[in-house]
Amino acid sequence: MTGDIAALIDQMGLDKPLVTGHSWGGNVAVQLAADYPGQVRGVILVDGGFLEISSFDGMTWERAEQMMAPPPLDGLKLDVFLKAARSWSGLGEFWDETIQEIVLANFEITQDQSIRPRLSRANHMKILRAMWEQRPSALWDRVACPVLMVPAQRDNTDPRSDVWMKGKMAAIELARQKLSRSDVVWMKDTIHDVPLQRPKELAGIITEFAAGLS
Repeated sequence: MTGDIAALIDQMGLDKPLVTGHSWGGNVAVQLAADYPGQVRGVILVDGGFLEISSFDGMTWERAEQMMAPPPLDGLKLDVFLKAARSWSGLGEFWDETIQEIVLANFEITQDQSIRPRLSRANHMKILRAMWEQRPSALWDRVACPVLMVPAQRDNTDPRSDVWMKGKMAAIELARQKLSRSDVVWMKDTIHDVPLQRPKELAGIITEFAAGLS
């Protein structure tokens, strides 16, 4: 992925662009900044990229796999999926036609009105394994550009969320210690899908960070 992005930057003649990654995109952005330090002006990590899942207390790959694996959606009827999606924790609270259109962009709709994820489950699991194996703590010393971390925080009684939040806070603290130039903007009462829930606020944060690099 980082090789593809570096080639794209070169092909388009971009002058050290600011790279923003959300979720797994943050992992890719961090790796890009570490592997191609001369091609990136700055990095913004939106609730991803700083996590080192393997370092979470008591975490094993088997447990992480169970927590992060996508549900089996291939072949599910569209109306059944949409009914369930509207009740998802967090996202269902502000569901509208725009959110529905964005969510459905992740799927192919078959003639019998069933859904098929564009990202196969097999490839999804390869990405999760790559996230597990990546060690951001070993990359921070190679990231020379400014880094802005935009983690989401939401009160939740689910023990799994508590494990995730503790790991997130520890990872961010470690990143702050190792990075030469970094900042953190917490998105309070926000789900993982920050661009969906708070697009204007996130755009403002990105714009302000970009202005500071000019």
